[in-house]
Amino acid sequence: MAIRQMKFKDNRLRDKIGVIAGPTASGKTGLSIDVAKGLNPRGEIVYADSAAVYRCLDIGTAKPTVEEMREVPHHLIDVCDIDDDFNAEIYSKTATDAVKKILKCKKVPIVTGGTGLYIKALVHGLFQSPKDTGGVREELLKELDERGLDALFSKLKDVDRKSAEAISPNDRTRIIRALEIYRLTGRPASKIREKHAFKDSAFDPLYIGLKMDRKLLYRRIEDRVDQMIELGIISEVEEILKRGYSPDCRSLSTIGYKEIVSHIRGEIDLETAIRLIKRNTRRLAKRQITWFKKVKGISWFEYPYDLPMILKKINSFLNR
Repeated sequence: MAIRQMKFKDNRLRDKIGVIAGPTASGKTGLSIDVAKGLNPRGEIVYADSAAVYRCLDIGTAKPTVEEMREVPHHLIDVCDIDDDFNAEIYSKTATDAVKKILKCKKVPIVTGGTGLYIKALVHGLFQSPKDTGGVREELLKELDERGLDALFSKLKDVDRKSAEAISPNDRTRIIRALEIYRLTGRPASKIREKHAFKDSAFDPLYIGLKMDRKLLYRRIEDRVDQMIELGIISEVEEILKRGYSPDCRSLSTIGYKEIVSHIRGEIDLETAIRLIKRNTRRLAKRQITWFKKVKGISWFEYPYDLPMILKKINSFLNR
């Protein structure tokens, strides 16, 4: 079966890709593997996870197992070191290269993950944000030191509530950037992004969203956190710190790792760390659900119950 291309109004042919999205612990990895194996030609998976890109962050990111990655090729996992600066722009370029490589091999690219911004950056491109020539970033960093991240996040909610809803209260980089854009332009970053025409988009996506009863999802999250502890995430973080990496690395500020770092530093006990990981992961899942519900054209399914329907929909899309 040849993968057809879609012709858009600008007369460009755009390559078709599948996108499997949804909240953490909803079964995206399992579904993406089943889909990749169930297609003809088979698919390869392009991960869209802002934590899984880092080497050595294994237990807390619930990466696919070695066996799963042998069974189906995965891309954009373990592509940078813990102290590297990785962002949506880098992801977009790297993931685009991976998708083109998969297409060149006559396979189907299946983009899978819960980081909505990364998926959007790949599918639609990124708008050119304004340059800071007046020291706005330095002012914001000074405010961060003096008043703390909570104060900056509160300010972001006042001037750009839509961006605040899509950003974790602990994501220092994105909070500062959103405030920086607002101060440079006088307009909310969310409004500027909405007007981005996405003219550079090279792909025609089919969005598959995973839905799940909220109580069941939260129970799966709590079970996953308990499993992380059993698998040795504390030892994993201790080993990372012993290797000389700073506990203030951006990668270690992700949910699961920042709480364990605080525990290792003696700031909180283990019981509190576990409780905070579960709470913060539930909040993350809620934000992810909100983000993906706003994606136009997304079709929602339950997994594994709807797997035959999902495969039928993707095959129909590829042959259209």
